[in-house]
This record gives sequence, C-alpha cells and structure tokens, in this order.
Amino acid sequence: MRRSAFTLMEMMVSITILSIMMLFLYKSYADLHKSNAYFKDKSEDVGSYLKKKQTLFLDFTLAHFGSIRILHQEKDEDVVFLQSSHSLYGRINPYIAYIKKEEELYRLESLEPFVEYPLESRSDFFGESLGQVKSFRLYTTQGDEKTNKAYLVHVDFIDEEDILYKINPLNEY
Repeated sequence: MRRSAFTLMEMMVSITILSIMMLFLYKSYADLHKSNAYFKDKSEDVGSYLKKKQTLFLDFTLAHFGSIRILHQEKDEDVVFLQSSHSLYGRINPYIAYIKKEEELYRLESLEPFVEYPLESRSDFFGESLGQVKSFRLYTTQGDEKTNKAYLVHVDFIDEEDILYKINPLNEY
C-alpha cells in the first residue's frame, strides 16, 4: 500500500512549527517598527535643531552693514533688530527681530523696519517660534572702520543643546 498524503500528526507538527516561526517574525517586525519610529523622531529633532542653527547663522552672517541693533532687556534677554539678505518667506532684504517672550524665542520677519520694543500693535510681520529658551544674548566686539565687528550669539534652550556662534557679518566691511 502506497501513501500519497500527509498524516494528521505531520500536519499538526508542521503547523506548530510554522506558527512558532510566524511569532518570531512578527516580534521582529514589531521591534523594527518601534526602532524606526524612534529614529524618525530623533532625526526630526536633529533636523529642527540644525534648521534653527542655520537660520541664526544666515541671519547674522548676511546682515546689512550697521543694521544690527541690540536692545538689552534683562540679564538673560536681549531683543535684536537687523536687516538681512536671508529670508525664510522669500522676501527681499527683510527686517528681522529676535524677541524672547515668556521663555519662548521668536523670530519675526517684516518688510517694514522694527523701530522699538515692545512692538507696535499694528506691526505687520511673519513670525515663528524657535523654541523654549532660558536665555537669548547677543554680545558684540568693538570694531573700527578697518576691522569688522564680531558678534557672539548665545541661545540657551531648555530642552535642546545650546547654540553658541561667533559670527562676522559678511556685509559689515
């Protein structure tokens, strides 16, 4: 007598082995999905931080000659007005303000110059928050007509790494 099919016992053993393999594959897939989500969040955080650094660097590096005004408010807070060739909104030579208000650092961009702080209620500008900060300070060196001024920008974020730049504006010559 010749056998041409599997026995019930062989089928049950093969289904059990297949089930165990599927459990391990599913566990591996779930762990991979978790790690991908974690690394996606971390890479977005790093990308956001690098965008903030790049924005600060370009704003001050491309500042127009003599346009940087620092208004010292408190020991951990400065308000900065400047005009730069850098724009986040596609404007030509916008006026930019950096203002810390209630532990938030804001970057404002306008076609009209910022004159005084607090800003006028009728001011027209685009703005975005750069994040929660402990302090925002801008220090300057004394330059003369032959040497350009250098600026030290220090942003002390609450939940992120600090930004500390020494910047020589390109247009300050």
